[in-house]
Amino acid sequence: MPTIRLEHVTKSFRNSEHKGDAVSDVELTINQGDFIFLVGSRGAGKSTLLRLISGDLYPDRGKVFLDDVPVGRMGMQRSRLRSLVGWVPQESRLVRDRTVYWNLTPHNPVAWFENRLSGEPLVKKALGLVGMSGVEERFPREFSLSDCRRIEVAKAILTSPAILILDGITDKLDDDTTWDLLHLLSELNTHGTTILMVTNAARFINIMRKRVITMADGKIVGDVAKGRYDTILTRNRPR
Repeated sequence: MPTIRLEHVTKSFRNSEHKGDAVSDVELTINQGDFIFLVGSRGAGKSTLLRLISGDLYPDRGKVFLDDVPVGRMGMQRSRLRSLVGWVPQESRLVRDRTVYWNLTPHNPVAWFENRLSGEPLVKKALGLVGMSGVEERFPREFSLSDCRRIEVAKAILTSPAILILDGITDKLDDDTTWDLLHLLSELNTHGTTILMVTNAARFINIMRKRVITMADGKIVGDVAKGRYDTILTRNRPR
């Protein structure tokens, strides 16, 4: 499974909403099997950092590597990246008037054919793991936002990716659902999946005591191996 490495990564935006570096000269190593909570205030650069790691964005300066292979226009191909990284973005990308099964499966003819032969058990298993068994032929519009987020997690874990990236999925979940999700992520992590997630679920972060990375103004200002949400994370990075 791959190690993630960022070398002097900067991503800038110039628009009416944001002017400046969303991520500024970030250096970071995420080892195989890490479980990381990424925290910080709104606008700190957390979502941009996740999008850079997932390949959804490319850096303006610096490089992102997966096991020394650069993620970018001239590096790792998107098809290979998709096989390694399960990605749940901040904004839902479910198509509300298509079935859950359709949303969880590939749509090009070859992939669709292969999926019809072998994908249905994977879909059932993934939905079962997130507590959404039996909803394959229903539509996202029938479910609450909380349930839709669980469906998106099922899509992300469908092919057992080596890296799972989740952006703000606990923001609209109740405590019971959040705990169920974190328990699932912990189980996946035990079996080797690297977990990287943005969340403000302070109580759960403090209970789990995983690696906590704090961002402010596009920079990493804290990195603690068994951190707490309410700790002032200004010490040197442990790795």
